[in-house]
Amino acid sequence: MFRKSVSYSQQAIRAILERVSEKKLSAHAAFRKLRHLSYETLSVARLDHHRMLRRNLPEVAYGSGKTIEQLEKITRALLKKGHPFLITRLGEDSFKKLKKSFPGLSYAKAAHLAYQEDGKKSNSEGWVAIVTAGTSDASVAEEAAVTLEVMGKRTRRFYDCGVAGVHRLLDQVREIEQASVVICVAGMEGALPSVLAGLIPKPVIAVPTSVGYGSNFKGVAPLLAMLNSCAQGVAVVNIDSGFNAACFASLVLDQLINKSGDRRDEKR
Repeated sequence: MFRKSVSYSQQAIRAILERVSEKKLSAHAAFRKLRHLSYETLSVARLDHHRMLRRNLPEVAYGSGKTIEQLEKITRALLKKGHPFLITRLGEDSFKKLKKSFPGLSYAKAAHLAYQEDGKKSNSEGWVAIVTAGTSDASVAEEAAVTLEVMGKRTRRFYDCGVAGVHRLLDQVREIEQASVVICVAGMEGALPSVLAGLIPKPVIAVPTSVGYGSNFKGVAPLLAMLNSCAQGVAVVNIDSGFNAACFASLVLDQLINKSGDRRDEKR
């Protein structure tokens, strides 16, 4: 249980703004300070309201293990701010209970993910390809896809392209390589990211899944295979972690967008 306390944020913000008005602090320096101030202390959590400002990533609550009462308090506080946010690993029954209090909350059943988006979409031509080895990997892939879409990023899905029938992947490669970043989701032996990374000139984010039989060890086998990939340019996230793959892909895409914008500014 968190102890409720008076936030110093308001006092700190006032002091920073007074220093700016007195020309003792530059606007740029003030912005850097303000980025790190705002969080809200609830009885059940500390909410990071400036995460979008600081990292360009939304606040997120991990739904599994939380009671409906805890989720209601968190959701109510997040909705007041009007920022996009996510509740990951939330079962459908829990969402239905939450929905009674917050009818505007959306839910992606395949991704087990509740969310609130602000409707803003990226104007960039950049997009993320989401590739799975099998249909059974789709839940993890959907967590990645929906997370990106809530953040305003464009996605395209290429499902069931595993190495057991590699011609299925080869038929899609020309389209996949048009993406700015690729998320590749695979269980079993986890071979797909290595094969795909060897065929395209784009960064590949590999997501091992717990899909597989006994010696798959609930995703450990594909995790180790991906970490030991001989193809260059493969980054690996945790088992079943579509959410983290999406966050990493979003940050990479943001850097590409920023560089593209800088180049356009230089030409003017």
